[in-house]
Amino acid sequence: MSSLTSDRPLDEAEIDMLEALLHDYGFDYRSAAVGWLHQKIAACVAAEQLQTVSGLRVKVFHDESCRQRLLESLTLHTQAMFHDPEFYQAFRTQVVPLLRTYPFFRIWHVGCATGEEVYAMAILLEEEGLYDRCRLYATDVDETALRRAREGIFSLAVVQGCTTNYLRSGGKAEIAAYCTASGDQVTFHASLKRNLIFAGHNLATDGPFNEFHAVVCRGVLPSLAPAVRRRAHELIRESLVRLGFLCLGASESIAGPGTSAYERISSGGIFRRIY
Repeated sequence: MSSLTSDRPLDEAEIDMLEALLHDYGFDYRSAAVGWLHQKIAACVAAEQLQTVSGLRVKVFHDESCRQRLLESLTLHTQAMFHDPEFYQAFRTQVVPLLRTYPFFRIWHVGCATGEEVYAMAILLEEEGLYDRCRLYATDVDETALRRAREGIFSLAVVQGCTTNYLRSGGKAEIAAYCTASGDQVTFHASLKRNLIFAGHNLATDGPFNEFHAVVCRGVLPSLAPAVRRRAHELIRESLVRLGFLCLGASESIAGPGTSAYERISSGGIFRRIY
């Protein structure tokens, strides 16, 4: 196997695999740190029980499940509930009062990964008395991650680790009230899953599938290729009702032709579609 030193440029096999991810899913990792890519790809070679990067390339090109596993290894999943509690606090205080004005509303979580942020939002809406008036649609290109999200089973450490952030976000109870612990795992109650819909969706190739009053897309867009990012922004704008909310990461901004369609309502990355 080739060296993993950070100063070695990507070889042809590595570039081919990254271009396959760009072509199939719209994620562009070609400009990521080279040393990090070497390590991630080498770990995939070992996980697939192969001997060389070239062997991984062959499997990636002929086995879609292997291609998805490679994508999952490169995707920086949050794997934390109530990550960035300031966002959830701003959502409670600035978005929830306006969602109350709707008899029914829909929220789309883009790039939901294994679902931690989706369950956090379900808890927030349950505590605000709005959960029975909504549907949460959560999508991702990674089918393995979606299966885990549907199960609603997380490690005990993940749930325990979010307690402080949950309280900082304005939490009104205890996380334990929404789940059952067994050994080192936690399973969220079926009642919290009742309005969750998990489905596959690719920002690079798929189109709008519903109208939404809020779209949560935190940390996803920066990893997309520029052309796919522009497409995703347009898709999201088309999916939002007028005066709907777009929730990005705290350091993200809206770029491109659709910028004037929004106004920022929170420094935490929350925007409102004004037309």
